[in-house]
Amino acid sequence: MYSNEQNDDNIQKHIPQPDPALAPNESYSNTEKDPDEWITGAEPMTGAQKSYLKTLSDEAGEEFDENLSKAAASKRIEELQHKTGRGLSDQNK
Repeated sequence: MYSNEQNDDNIQKHIPQPDPALAPNESYSNTEKDPDEWITGAEPMTGAQKSYLKTLSDEAGEEFDENLSKAAASKRIEELQHKTGRGLSDQNK
């Protein structure tokens, strides 16, 4: 009465889709969103930002401000990347 065989044509394949809340699309990416619009932009810069900003500041001969917010640190990093050429792709140099 019941068959143990399954017909592949009748099986729907489940292809997982990313959860937009966990994996936002590109329009919500912090790499492209203006730091002034970041929800957490006013928080203190991250350890990674602090380390990279210190390196860039030293290379550029610029003063390092360890009290910047995440948003301000992001802007300063971009500014110093342009000054030093570090961290920029070839097309942005």
